[in-house]
Amino acid sequence: MRQADIFHPDFRARPWWWEWWQPSNELSQDPPRRTDVLIVGAGYGGLSTALELARGGSRAVVLERGDFGTGASTRNGGMVSGGVNLGKGISGKNRDSEAWQVRKKALLTSGVESMTAIEDIIAREGLQAHFIRHGRFMGAFTPAHYADLASRVDDFNALAQAGAEMLPRERQREAIASDYYHGGMLVARAGHLHPACYYGGLLAAAHKAGAILCAQTEALAYGRKPGGGYVVKTSRGDIEASDVVVATNGYTGDVTPWLKRRLVPVASHIIATEELPAGLGEALIPGSRAIADTKRVLTYYRLSPDGKRLIFGGRARFTQAPPEVSAPVLYRYMTDRFPQLKGTRITHAWTGNVAFAFDWLPHMGRTPDGLRYLMACNGNGVAMMTYLGRETARKILGGSNAPANAFDSDDFPTRPLYGGDPSWVLPWVGAWYRMRDWWDRRRAAA
Repeated sequence: MRQADIFHPDFRARPWWWEWWQPSNELSQDPPRRTDVLIVGAGYGGLSTALELARGGSRAVVLERGDFGTGASTRNGGMVSGGVNLGKGISGKNRDSEAWQVRKKALLTSGVESMTAIEDIIAREGLQAHFIRHGRFMGAFTPAHYADLASRVDDFNALAQAGAEMLPRERQREAIASDYYHGGMLVARAGHLHPACYYGGLLAAAHKAGAILCAQTEALAYGRKPGGGYVVKTSRGDIEASDVVVATNGYTGDVTPWLKRRLVPVASHIIATEELPAGLGEALIPGSRAIADTKRVLTYYRLSPDGKRLIFGGRARFTQAPPEVSAPVLYRYMTDRFPQLKGTRITHAWTGNVAFAFDWLPHMGRTPDGLRYLMACNGNGVAMMTYLGRETARKILGGSNAPANAFDSDDFPTRPLYGGDPSWVLPWVGAWYRMRDWWDRRRAAA
């Protein structure tokens, strides 16, 4: 199939999710001159913070520099899990000590709470998010990766209530109609939702609760007031606030250089197929589970909420790239896993930024000059940003982070000489990861 033939005649370079809910400024209001809490960034994290603050009786204003819903909160794959995706943050060298075991338990417990938080908000607010909790299959790229997953199952079940079990290669087709992987881990406590519908519902809920939402309002600078609090200069005038929360995640810029130096924005690319023949979607992924894998150049995929399309994402490039570049790469990844889809065309392709931290963990806390922040979910922000927003609001309102929030810490690492722009090095990182994946696979076949 020629590269040009993979694109549907009605192809659109925009998220397929926007066919169900489109970004708009419908709920935008004029920013006030004063507020209790000013939140910069109207993604899941910012809206969750605003919703809880408004429900708690605090005046909250949310700034969005563009239209509501144009960022990563409507561009992701919609995967939802609770703790099992903390990845390198709970593994690695020198982490077998008793102190680290206590830390690992706290991290996984907080991960569990992140999924509970999003389920509670969806139920409490009556959000039509198309959330299903049918589990996730993590495909092992090599036998060594399978062994690594198997070594974590007990912790995931004991500490993250994951309901995880290993599926050896001979049982793999119980989870996915593919022979690409060397078995994998099936996690019951996971699922997926429609990210744009969830976002739209969260936006409406925050508005209904009394939060003031301001689209097309960019934060330009901030300063401390002599008597306490902040003055934030915006594209629509100055705003005074007792507290400022930064929830810009993968789009953090020069206004907050301390935070920018601690984040590595990485592009994630996604395609959507045309409607599949009746029954094919369920045959490919029984039970409509979420799928991901252990490759360094990872992929993740799931069926659309109506079960008619495959939504397939991954690191086609580590930086932004047009669909003409990213879509053919993802198409090859997709048909490597599902040869059954050769000849299926792509109707949508898009990209968005996720934010990684150098310790591979989510973070909330305060900057040295007192700004609150929540960010760095390392590609797992649907539940985690919602959770960190709720937890930030609780702290502002004077509550606790019970039962546990291991991500609430001012220990947010960076690296010497890193200024926040990884674009010069990410292509080299991508090439290195691809080479490592190739070598791992070759050794597995030897």
